[in-house]
Amino acid sequence: MVPIADALEAIKRGCDELLVEDELVDKLKRGKTLKVKLGMDPTAPDLHLGHTVVINKLRHFQDLGHHVQFLIGDFTGMIGDPTGKNQTRPPLSREQILENAKTYRDQVFKILDAGKTEIMFNSTWSDKLGAEGIIRLASRYTVARMLELDDFGKRYRANQPIAVHEFLYPLMQGYDSVAMKCDVELGGSDQKFNLLVGRELQKDYGQEPQCVITMPLLEGLDGVNKMSKSTGNYVGISEPPQEIFGKLMSISDELMWRYVELLSFEPLSAVRRWKREVEGGRNPRDIKVLFAQEIVARFHDRAAADAALAQFEARFRDGEIPEQMPEFALHAADGSLPLVQALKQAGLTPSTSEALRMIAQGGVKLNGEKIADKALRLASGESVVAQVGKRKFARIRIQ
Repeated sequence: MVPIADALEAIKRGCDELLVEDELVDKLKRGKTLKVKLGMDPTAPDLHLGHTVVINKLRHFQDLGHHVQFLIGDFTGMIGDPTGKNQTRPPLSREQILENAKTYRDQVFKILDAGKTEIMFNSTWSDKLGAEGIIRLASRYTVARMLELDDFGKRYRANQPIAVHEFLYPLMQGYDSVAMKCDVELGGSDQKFNLLVGRELQKDYGQEPQCVITMPLLEGLDGVNKMSKSTGNYVGISEPPQEIFGKLMSISDELMWRYVELLSFEPLSAVRRWKREVEGGRNPRDIKVLFAQEIVARFHDRAAADAALAQFEARFRDGEIPEQMPEFALHAADGSLPLVQALKQAGLTPSTSEALRMIAQGGVKLNGEKIADKALRLASGESVVAQVGKRKFARIRIQ
């Protein structure tokens, strides 16, 4: 059995909040095999590294010998999670949800041990509730309590519509915890309200309340906005190895430590050693290479990680791209910025007409790849190494 102090350190690594720590310690002292729940609504087919932050925490519990329950929200997905939304979200059909769920299973098992993971669907118990059961469940919470959810409160004060079915989402997510009799529930920091609803409902149903662990929302490649496909600042776990590797090598040295803390499976002792070595003069690029290889190996394999490193070195080192280069954070007013404008604003060309001429002559590269499209636009959240001619380089981040 893992000593409680060591188990607690692993559990708390990178987490935002642990509610309530004393209760979790008590559960661990009893030697109980904890039922640890993570629910995800498969509203999109592909996961990115931001999604894996909380799945990694599930793996930590798995490594400690606890029972992992990965819940696919095929019922709640049809309601639509209102968290973070300033308007009612169109619900998905059951068919869309189930199609996306197929890819979720394949992707999460690149992190979790499939033989030790219980896959569950909340339609199993939610469909059986029926109209009467849902009405009885709704009677346990007031509208005033629901308006404590920041997203609902803001929309109410702004006179923006809130559909009645949206109030059901936190209740149905909370009822999942009752049905699963879970001891711990994980979620992003934006899910805190919903997770606490589950804790309160368990009390109402005479169960020992679950502990709640919230994980931070991972910043994207720009280091500012939450990782998201809509802003283009993401690393998809199904992307080609060289794409994952290149994107991770593009992040800032400061953001690197944030990614290592939340995404790496290296022990904390190794991370502390790396930090001491960097403070002592080691190039942080070395750590970034180790981290990028770890992530590529996790979602592909070790051979793919080695090949991605070799390709990266051939492109960047053998191509004599400098270790140090100026960095520019450029603003995209409408969500993207024309490449020719970016080259001008970064001082790589004196004008947009010169940028067009250099592109036509094959003298412009992004991340080592020659660019031929004069109309190319860089999306908000995107980070690239731009090269004009043989000697002009800049790292450009679009905000």
